[in-house]
Amino acid sequence: MKLIIAIIKPFKLDDLHDALAKEQVTGMTVTEVQGYGRQKGHKEIYRGAEYLVETVPKIKIELVVPDDRTNAVIETIIRTTRTGEIGDGKIFVVDAERAYRIRTGETDEAAL
Repeated sequence: MKLIIAIIKPFKLDDLHDALAKEQVTGMTVTEVQGYGRQKGHKEIYRGAEYLVETVPKIKIELVVPDDRTNAVIETIIRTTRTGEIGDGKIFVVDAERAYRIRTGETDEAAL
């Protein structure tokens, strides 16, 4: 199993949710986060004063998928969230050694 962590632009969340549902991804965790990469923040104007915002709002998606579904899910994330502009985000893939469904005691892929 693989843990896929994707950092995306907030306005792409609904599109990604719909696309992953079509891929039979049954669950994911969504967290509002802030950070920066090459984007290095941005300037905003508030009450006539310009100031630098060093972090930008993003959405972090975490989901665990079976090994054989990893590439398809990653391709779906990229296809759905890419705008071609700076700040589109990143995807990280980590081995998920075990998974447990607390309610039933199911483990590993059965717990997904």
